[in-house]
Amino acid sequence: MDAYTILQQAISGVATGGIYASVALAVVMIYRAIDHFNFAQGEMAMFSTYIAWSLMHAGLPYWWAFILTLAISFLGGVLIERVIFRPIHDAPVLSHVVVFIGLLAIFNSAAGFIWDYTIKPFPSPFASGGLFGSTLISLHKAGMIAVTLVVLGLVYAFFRFTEVGLAMRAAAQNPESARLVGVRVEWMTALGWGMAAAIGAVAGMMIAHDVYLEPNMMIGVLLYGFAGAIVGGVDSPGGAVFGGFLVGIIENLVGLVPFVGSELKLTVALVLIVGVLMVRPSGIFGTRVVRRV
Repeated sequence: MDAYTILQQAISGVATGGIYASVALAVVMIYRAIDHFNFAQGEMAMFSTYIAWSLMHAGLPYWWAFILTLAISFLGGVLIERVIFRPIHDAPVLSHVVVFIGLLAIFNSAAGFIWDYTIKPFPSPFASGGLFGSTLISLHKAGMIAVTLVVLGLVYAFFRFTEVGLAMRAAAQNPESARLVGVRVEWMTALGWGMAAAIGAVAGMMIAHDVYLEPNMMIGVLLYGFAGAIVGGVDSPGGAVFGGFLVGIIENLVGLVPFVGSELKLTVALVLIVGVLMVRPSGIFGTRVVRRV
């Protein structure tokens, strides 16, 4: 195992880590809004990717299909929150879990029914070959990194510099105080769902070229996204992004270990989840909760 191979795998891990970071961020946005993990996040992203594939097969150029899919995904996320989760806002935790699992099954079955279960190639907007003619990283993976960083940068700027973004942060951190200053907390939650759905759609469209398009394509990606969210901190969007990149790099480097290989790479996510929960349940950047007993 030479240094070039290690560097190549580490850079490739940054590319896939960006996808995990996007999924982790989407998971954390929903968690901060309703205090539960969205187990259907991966299936929502998969369904959005199928929509993009259909738009491109209808003749729409890639980037126009990309933008239109983001808009459709955003509206779909808002609609899911308004129609399904708003009525059960005060229901027991188990009710939310059952609904999430139901959504997962619905999106998976609907995708198979509409587009069938055959594996489909998904186009890449980037040219084939290596970046600058090298074999260190392909143009597609470099493009994945660039698109992911742009999306994450736009999300950061939105939450940091816009009034709506600040209102969404206030609604997530302290709903009662936010209501007192006139923030419409319910609609901020719905906007958070919409943004999470759109961010997940970006992850699906970027990774589909590598894993191919089929109804179960996001199961492993969602698991890594959960790992990134837990490692970084389920109440820290920045921590979730860091955790996603970290998981991607570790996953690729662990795959170089002879007795691990590609067969056990998915196990790395589970080991990370269990390990972090044992040592620091709140995650690296998560907020520690102190209870008086």
